[in-house]
Amino acid sequence: MGRFGKNCEANGGTSPSLRGVSFTSKRSPATGLLYALLAYASWGLFPLYWKYFGGVSPLEIVSHRVLWSVLLLALLVAAGRQMREVMAVLQDWHHLLVLLLTASLLSANWGIFIYGVLSGRVVQTSLGYFLNPLISILLALVFLKERLNRWQTAALVLAACGVAHFGWHLGHFPWIAIGLASTFGLYGLLRKVVRVSPLVGLLVETALMTPAALGMIAVLSRSGQAAFGASTSQIWLFASMGVITTLPLLWFNKAAKLLRLSTMGFLQYLVPTLQLLVGVIVFHEPFTRGEGVSFALIWAAIVIYLSSHLRQRTR
Repeated sequence: MGRFGKNCEANGGTSPSLRGVSFTSKRSPATGLLYALLAYASWGLFPLYWKYFGGVSPLEIVSHRVLWSVLLLALLVAAGRQMREVMAVLQDWHHLLVLLLTASLLSANWGIFIYGVLSGRVVQTSLGYFLNPLISILLALVFLKERLNRWQTAALVLAACGVAHFGWHLGHFPWIAIGLASTFGLYGLLRKVVRVSPLVGLLVETALMTPAALGMIAVLSRSGQAAFGASTSQIWLFASMGVITTLPLLWFNKAAKLLRLSTMGFLQYLVPTLQLLVGVIVFHEPFTRGEGVSFALIWAAIVIYLSSHLRQRTR
């Protein structure tokens, strides 16, 4: 990534093949905050949608999610007349390598999350997204040289205590939570530093995943394990994946361009909070007093961090 960054700096922030292509935004951080809230609220309510796929293989769901998303994204890019930027990205191997990595991280994240929901572990998926902001903040400190003041540091420590308590109370190694947090944390970091617009980047990512998705669907169909086409309602449920998947990712990537990664990290706590509520209230998963303590610690950390952030902006 160091070489990639140096090449960008040497060419005024873009690689040679992307010079002249406009993809930066001059919108305010308030706009970024709106995009972040839209994305995180959508992801927080996702379990309600994926539960309808009970009995369907997570591999088939992820594969169709890729295919329907790439179709919708291609239409949006064509409508926005951004094919020139797509061709520029495809001709730059630095961008392709980074987007291949982000595509792999994204597909792994999708698969782990869907498996967690369908296996009745929504509370553990919420733990993953409680942990994810901590990883995002750590990556921001290490790679982007962002700094926290003493109050923000205290908030980070308090949130870490809440997450550690949550994991300890769970009683076993939370591999679903760790997998979700690590894959999405790295995805957010790489998408923040790669100089490609959100819409075009998502199209290239899903296009890179498409051959594997088609292969998986073919294997499942030949073995008689495919669920797609079983009924008209099932077809519409699969087809809606394009919109369900694409809009929150677009909102997230737009927000990542406008906000600090550490700020994005703390706002992400909206996702597991909503997921936790869905898991407990809608799906009736157990929620103990110990888990309530973890919840309280994390929300206290969010209040401290955002209060400090607002004081900084006021000054």
